[in-house]
Amino acid sequence: MAEPQVLPKFEVQVRVPKIITILEEEMNVSVCGLYTYGKPVPGRVTINMCRKYSNPSNCFGGESHAVCEKFSQQLNSQGCFSQQVKTKIFQMKRQEFEMKIEVEAKIQEEGTEVELTGKGTTEITRTITKLSFVKVDSDARRGIPFFGQVRLADGKGVPIPNKLIFITAEEAHYDSNATTDEHGLVQFSINTTSITGTSLTVRVRHKDHSTCYGYQWLSEEYEEAYHTANLVFSQSKSFVHLEPLPRELPCGRAQTVQAHYILNGQVLQELKELVFYYLVMAKGDIVRSGTHVLPVHQGDMEGHFPLSVPVESDIAPVARLLIYAILPDGEVVGDSAKYEVENCLANKVGLNFSPAQSLPASHARLKVTASPRSLCALRAVDQSVLLMSPEAELSVPTVYNLLPVKDLNGFPDRLNQQKEDNEDCISHRNVYINGIMYSPVSNTNEKDMYSFLKDMGLKVFTNSKIHKPKICPQPQQYKIQSSQRLLSSPVVAEMGRSHELMHIIRISEPPTETVRKYFPETWIWDLVAVDSSGVAEVGVIVPDTITEWKAGALCLSSDTGLGLSPTASLRAFQPFFVDLTMPYSVIRGEVFTLKATVLNYLPKCIRVSVHLEASPAFLAVPGEKEQETQCICGNGRQTVSWAVTPKSLGNVNFTVSAEALESQELCGTEVAVVPEHGRKDTVIKPLLVEPEGLEKEATFNSLLCPSGAEVSEKLSLKLPPNVVEESARASFSVLGDILGSAMQNTQNLLQMPYGCGEQNMVLFAPNIYVLDYLNKIQQLTAEIKSKAIRYLNTGYQRQLLYRHYDGSYSTFGEQHGNNEGNTWLTAFVLKSFAQARTYIFIDEAHITEALTWLAQKQRDSGCFRSSGSLLNNAIKGGVDDEVTLSAYITIALLEIPLPVTHPVVRNALFCLESAWKSAKEGSRGSHVYTKALLAYAFALAGNQEKRREVLKSLDEEAVKEDNSVHWTRPQKPKTRVEHLYQPRAPSAEVEMTAYVLLAYLTAQPALTSEDLTPATLIVKWISKQQNSQGGFSSTQDTVVALHALSKYGAATFTRTGKATQVTIQSSGTFSTKFRVDNSNLLLLQQVSLPEVPGEYSMTTTGEGCVYLQTSLKYNILPRKEEFPFALEVQTLPQTCDGPRAHTSFQISLRVSYTGRRPASNMVIADVKMVSGFIPLKPTVKMLETSDHVSRTEVSNNHVLIYLDKVTNQTLSLSFTVLQDIPVRDLKPAIVKVYDYYETDEFAIAEYSAPCSKDTGNA
Repeated sequence: MAEPQVLPKFEVQVRVPKIITILEEEMNVSVCGLYTYGKPVPGRVTINMCRKYSNPSNCFGGESHAVCEKFSQQLNSQGCFSQQVKTKIFQMKRQEFEMKIEVEAKIQEEGTEVELTGKGTTEITRTITKLSFVKVDSDARRGIPFFGQVRLADGKGVPIPNKLIFITAEEAHYDSNATTDEHGLVQFSINTTSITGTSLTVRVRHKDHSTCYGYQWLSEEYEEAYHTANLVFSQSKSFVHLEPLPRELPCGRAQTVQAHYILNGQVLQELKELVFYYLVMAKGDIVRSGTHVLPVHQGDMEGHFPLSVPVESDIAPVARLLIYAILPDGEVVGDSAKYEVENCLANKVGLNFSPAQSLPASHARLKVTASPRSLCALRAVDQSVLLMSPEAELSVPTVYNLLPVKDLNGFPDRLNQQKEDNEDCISHRNVYINGIMYSPVSNTNEKDMYSFLKDMGLKVFTNSKIHKPKICPQPQQYKIQSSQRLLSSPVVAEMGRSHELMHIIRISEPPTETVRKYFPETWIWDLVAVDSSGVAEVGVIVPDTITEWKAGALCLSSDTGLGLSPTASLRAFQPFFVDLTMPYSVIRGEVFTLKATVLNYLPKCIRVSVHLEASPAFLAVPGEKEQETQCICGNGRQTVSWAVTPKSLGNVNFTVSAEALESQELCGTEVAVVPEHGRKDTVIKPLLVEPEGLEKEATFNSLLCPSGAEVSEKLSLKLPPNVVEESARASFSVLGDILGSAMQNTQNLLQMPYGCGEQNMVLFAPNIYVLDYLNKIQQLTAEIKSKAIRYLNTGYQRQLLYRHYDGSYSTFGEQHGNNEGNTWLTAFVLKSFAQARTYIFIDEAHITEALTWLAQKQRDSGCFRSSGSLLNNAIKGGVDDEVTLSAYITIALLEIPLPVTHPVVRNALFCLESAWKSAKEGSRGSHVYTKALLAYAFALAGNQEKRREVLKSLDEEAVKEDNSVHWTRPQKPKTRVEHLYQPRAPSAEVEMTAYVLLAYLTAQPALTSEDLTPATLIVKWISKQQNSQGGFSSTQDTVVALHALSKYGAATFTRTGKATQVTIQSSGTFSTKFRVDNSNLLLLQQVSLPEVPGEYSMTTTGEGCVYLQTSLKYNILPRKEEFPFALEVQTLPQTCDGPRAHTSFQISLRVSYTGRRPASNMVIADVKMVSGFIPLKPTVKMLETSDHVSRTEVSNNHVLIYLDKVTNQTLSLSFTVLQDIPVRDLKPAIVKVYDYYETDEFAIAEYSAPCSKDTGNA
């Protein structure tokens, strides 16, 4: 689901030359503003062009950073502005500047003052002309002319005709010149018969450099081209040669490749025909093969023949063609060539809307064409979303970048595979001629058939002649390297990763009034099956947004595989409409300007009235000069504004109507008309109004089992003195199942970010427990199963982002520089993936590779050594860290489940048994957390004796109070004394108590009352720690506790025909009754409580158990107090100095840990934006370059910064924010820093915008 946000309404398109040379005196800059529905934007553009210094200085002001040119102009009727800019100011020939000009254009929309930015870059080159080989032989063969084609282009890549170029090849005594044709091309042919060396180098030049040396100055450059070709060895001087192709091969047609040959007649002897064999390799496999039979006649033969190669997706993106023939004497002659192939897919997918333009809320059809019986995933999003994140699009190149091998050449550099054929070498004999001694030398540069095979990555078994002669090495001081060493090369495999997805409007009876209130970001998100004819049609209703919808399809077929469609567009448009400009959220008491812009794209003038529907939720004051009616002519607009002060909290709807009126008044010189259809347009948009201060939540949970007698509990809702007025709200929920609340919120168990590999698993694992539990109690419905499986599939795919090449997992994945997998997280993922196999497809390799990786971390003692950083210190907080980790991994392996006889499990259990024996005999004992894990591990292994021993030890350390049981850490962080209510227990205590509960519930052969009695007391305590979403404090306690509660629920579930009645009543007049029976066990029944603060009583009668939960939320104003973090927040500038402070400022954080531990766990810094401001995303992303910042996110109006840990050393963090919508009387915004795993450890501070009190801010 997309995050709520204010989407851009228009796009700023900047068009500048891609490249200019240092000699050019002018460059054209063009800027256009275009609404997402295709119409031009009226307004003013400000363009800033800069050429930055390569080494800027901070000591001498802005002029030492860049030379810039700035200008501003009104956009024309097409929404564009264009200007020729003199380049002299940018000192094009100076070397100390960057070789590019950066262009930033800001368009301020007329009427609303909304400002959006577009950017462009022009590269500067000193290259005036450049030569390149576009078609040239890769190798040379004596006796066969060497062909080539060269292109002459200017610095921008434009071909230059009618220019003289010079071509030389010294080895062939070749020196020639030629004139380029209209395409800038020249062809040449070099006679190779006189070449005596082993290579041929061709040099092509157009104009000699005018050598001019000057400090920090650039001179023009005229690029030459060089190409070196190695000669091919043939004992008989027979050759075959594949003609090069100058371009990428297009898919869907056969490509003809010419094979040229020269054959020695003496070698052919009495042969009647010669068979040429050819094959095509792609992606490391042989995908095509064939033969060509050449009739043989007497004497030497020379000629060529065509080879036809079908070009389809199976040979993309790189194809290698090999051709060879075996001569009668056993010599093999051949050649290989490499061809680039268009990235294409076998499943051809088409997508189109009918009609291509529609009115909002009208009907349209979406047609999909693909391979028969394909399954297609369809998606259509508002173009505004793509303007915000264009990099998120899936494309054919993206798919090809996922290939493990795109092209293969050379041999693998592995044992027993690099050895080459052991042919007899030629002995080193000196020859004397006319008194001069000649010594033989190996022609290491010469190619032979073996080298062509090696280029293809092919190993062959043959007794044919594929090697050129080799000279035996001489034991001399300066010996020549053997050809074996020079020719051997490791395999080259290109790896790719994924970082890297107007017609006439036809309507029958259009309404006179349109009411538009449905404005989704994602419109279509669906699966469609294509029929046997390869076609599917979907009927859709166009949303109310005036925009262009961009749709795409991804299809899968069992025959043709994957296919992607080109983007299809539908423009939702009406010629007369109203558009609202407002922020995403404000804080109560702030004043913002609501602007309603009425746009008329009719050919005639209209007279309109604009009306804002009154509401007690806000106060709206019209602008000073607003008229009752507005005259708007064709392609015109008028903006009406109100100063709005929200009065109530939550989502406040604003309803604005624009109506075309019948009037005798002239609009200029025209009579105003009334549209036949759509004379009134009404828009309803919500605004989130938040209370001041920081939100707090208190949750009160009770598990009541009346058993025939009435059971009552009192509920007292109190508020602290610093509560924000009218911010308190409370709700009361009744459930017939202890897991009911979690089942309703499996994707929202925690009000915390989910930005790392472990946190993602809290979205994944609970779905498994819910499905297992509901299966066991036979309450699983198709709706719940479908939703849970969808969440499992999403979580599985997301978790793979954190996977390493070796099968392990880490908190932020390899792309964040984590070179080492995390032992603890890998065990967690392994267990969860293995358990999920019951419900979804899990690649078996993801399980076996993780298990193999963990096995490699096991010591001889059976214990596991830690790898990677643990962001939760609780697991390493005891005196026996390795035992704790080993117990956790053993539990994961047994829950897969692996048998106790499995070697890894058997050794791990030996480690745990040895540790427990040492703990019993030693005086130091064992950490409660470790013992809880040991108890559950022994229970899973079926070792009842050890399970009983550990549980008995734990029982001696249990905290038994309020008819419940739980466990605490011996040195837990000090609880803050500020609560009106008993605070929820820390994450680690919930987790360890849940492990003990699991140990009690994993008795073998069956549970007894001795197990269930303490288990029930533990459940009473755990249930009281749940939050209002059904989760707990953090990730691990939520996962383990829900697992334990699901096992308890399954063990104690009984189906009865009896019901339970619940009554809640206040001390006043409020009273509500609920009934829970078999038909609504899983139904969440909820009511809002009217009196806060207030006194309530809860009464239950009947049979069975019910789970009661009260959630109280309120806001408090920050006050100075002792925090375990030191937090300072400042803005730069601090005061409202200059006009820029109204629209942009920097937020700076300084944070350190002052708690009782040496360092915190992972920390989240949550910075809320002041109303009307948004973060500059590049400056937020830059924070990730810091050693301490693992990740950043922009979510709604918050910036989240993940810190791996915080110590007593102060960390400094800063980023920039920009004004999006002007808001007056700005309230301070809250910054909260908290320990992700010890949420009671936090600090809060607030900051204000520099111009928060200045009326110029709105």
